Amino acid sequence: MTDTQTAVLSAADALVAAFARHDRDAYFAAFAPQATFLFYNLDRPLDGRAAYEAEWALWEERDGFRIHACRSADRRVQLLGDVAIFTHAVETELSMGGERLTNNERETIVFARDPAGRWLAVHEHLSAAA
Repeated sequence: MTDTQTAVLSAADALVAAFARHDRDAYFAAFAPQATFLFYNLDRPLDGRAAYEAEWALWEERDGFRIHACRSADRRVQLLGDVAIFTHAVETELSMGGERLTNNERETIVFARDPAGRWLAVHEHLSAAA
């Protein structure tokens, strides 16, 4: 594994860990402001981190949304210069509408290296596991 792959996996680990502990600030800090999001369970793409933050806040307020745990497996990194594509299988334990659920999904997160050398997520695509 290259140093760059290790750095991307470290960025992905930090993002997943923040999500797993429902740490909104740390989770959203892992995304660039212009990041885009495509979720199979939403009727539209989210253009920009602020749009996702607003949706998350709505889920919390309206639906009692809360993450309890998140596990990442089958992790892969594809490097393309200052862009990296991270894919994994993700199992999330959450509460929604007063019900505790476990979601099994596949996720692609595209990372880009910023001028300071930090890997930030610029796109997330979530799909249901087959």
